[in-house]
Amino acid sequence: MPKTTPTHLAGPARKTAVAPASRARVTRLDGITKAVLPNGMTLVMREMHAAPVTSFWVWFRVGSRNEHLGITGISHWVEHMLFKGTPSYTESDLDRMISREGGARNGMTWIDWTTYYETMPSNKIDLALRIEADRMANSLIDPQEVLSERTVIINERQGSENSPGFRLSEEVQAAAFRVHPYGHEVLGHTCDLQAMTRADLYTHYRTYYAPNNAIAAVAGDFDTTEMLEKLTKLYGKLKPVAAIPAVNAVEPPQRGERRVTVKGEGNTDYLLLAFHAPPTVQRNPKARPGAPTPAHEDFFPLLALDSVLCGASGLSFLGGGSSNRSSRLSKALVDSGLAADIGGGVTPTIDPYLYSFFATPQQGKDINEVERALWNELERVQQDSVTQAELDKAIKQTRAQFAFGSESVTNQAFWLGYCEIFADYSWFASYLDKLSAVSIDDVKRVANRYLTRDNVTVGHYRGQANAEQS
Repeated sequence: MPKTTPTHLAGPARKTAVAPASRARVTRLDGITKAVLPNGMTLVMREMHAAPVTSFWVWFRVGSRNEHLGITGISHWVEHMLFKGTPSYTESDLDRMISREGGARNGMTWIDWTTYYETMPSNKIDLALRIEADRMANSLIDPQEVLSERTVIINERQGSENSPGFRLSEEVQAAAFRVHPYGHEVLGHTCDLQAMTRADLYTHYRTYYAPNNAIAAVAGDFDTTEMLEKLTKLYGKLKPVAAIPAVNAVEPPQRGERRVTVKGEGNTDYLLLAFHAPPTVQRNPKARPGAPTPAHEDFFPLLALDSVLCGASGLSFLGGGSSNRSSRLSKALVDSGLAADIGGGVTPTIDPYLYSFFATPQQGKDINEVERALWNELERVQQDSVTQAELDKAIKQTRAQFAFGSESVTNQAFWLGYCEIFADYSWFASYLDKLSAVSIDDVKRVANRYLTRDNVTVGHYRGQANAEQS
């Protein structure tokens, strides 16, 4: 059903002549087809016929990394607004049409990206292709919807503040980054959410929601040639923006331990150690356009180290990960009765981010004692590395989690687009080989390089009762 809201709110659509599929630059590797349209949009496709289902994702290279004070949280807010409709479809139209065809849809915003997806029966996927092309160019961001969604966004922020983990993480993140916009949360600061206008949101949308800043990833039951033709017809006519604002901030090296303490409700303490970590890939500004981006030499060793210390992770935002009860840190802190739980994680990012460890002290246990025990384990790795048996087990478990986390068409499409944000699809194809090549010496090297006192931001959350006793 067409939407009757006046179309002047949307501004001009980005359209030019349709670019034929033959003009797209096409490459293929390990069953994955990649094409770059003349307008700069990247298409990544994996044809799979195990089930009559197809998943379609559109990724935009915009997240909290692309924000500054005054507009923090704007990327997440714009993501919300793009569910509100276009001149062609209302919000209720979209929900009804997708669910009627047996599909599922959602969207997410993080520090480096914003993404939207639909997973549907293969013979209905054309609907998703049209919906995403339409909202990339024609979302209204209606002023009345902006007013109502402001309340929703602020409530979401306030709900997160009820979590001690969120409050501690936000303070540690802010202390760890003095320069880079990774220092603020994706949800943004409340004062910015209260002050931003419809004009701010619309400008952000028109700046970043363009084909030359977008990736379409599709996996499932389709014919690649036909899919390329459909995507080219729909997305090749969208007009690119002149330039995407660059993020030039470079976080200076940390030259000493930083500490933050947060006091709040409850009887439970929380511990967080965050170390500056490398980006996922090593960028070369002199590399030719389209050249494969090599992985940073330290990323996969850190991933293997994390599997030894904290248990294997699937690296996916769609869930996954195994029990960490056999990991080093769980044995040292949980089995000993010091902590109720322990975990950690390293995440693929565009710029250098954080490798973090978090722990919940058992009731009656001193948070400082838990921190000392955690440092003892980190220093043990620095001095003695890990055993070959530990490394082999960690790599085997991580390989398994990667396989489990990429077996569905939804997860396959997720990975194809996700990798293009920080690297390219060859990173996905070579993931297991790079992980298997990690050695004991590699693990020791990265432990000594990154897990140092001068490179850490330590956060303590003190529950009110415990804070009063300390």
